[in-house]
Amino acid sequence: MRKVLLIIIISILFAVISSAQEELPVGTPAPAFTATDHQGKTVNLKQSLEKGPVVVVFYRGEWCKHCNNYMHNLQDSLHLINTLGATVVAITPEKNEFIDETIQKTKASFSIIWDQDHKIMDDYRVSFKLSGTKNAVYKIGGINVSKASGSDHRILPVPATYIVGTDGRIKGGYFNTDYTLRMPVKDILEVLNN
Repeated sequence: MRKVLLIIIISILFAVISSAQEELPVGTPAPAFTATDHQGKTVNLKQSLEKGPVVVVFYRGEWCKHCNNYMHNLQDSLHLINTLGATVVAITPEKNEFIDETIQKTKASFSIIWDQDHKIMDDYRVSFKLSGTKNAVYKIGGINVSKASGSDHRILPVPATYIVGTDGRIKGGYFNTDYTLRMPVKDILEVLNN
């Protein structure tokens, strides 16, 4: 009986953890948010959409070379994105001091938001908890996720990208639990052009 109960509990926990990470389909209303970016500017998705589409990007942190490469690529193509009337907003679990390091490494000039309580990440279903084992491995490698976020929650985002249309709905996006992969900028531009 105990073994059956344990299996049921583990199955339920696995289902809850698995369902937390789920791509938002095209046409779905994008979860609204209001937050303060790294420069102290209020970013309100609904108000931003009055000016044009918004590219919402989730990244893990300044310690992630794949994230830095992507942020750099977005910055390099920012003029093309802006020419299509769109803006970019990046969301991270890292505190502003670490966002500053991201900016130094990538030259990113768009808004970057510290999602302190991972509410935005939760709403976009990209949150996952870093396992204790993986966290220990990261620490051995010099990466302290808790220090970077200012919390022991060990929540990181799937590095997803969503293009939100002026109607407040997801126009396109990319969601992949493989943290080494990102939505190519050319694909973002293609969605914005349609």
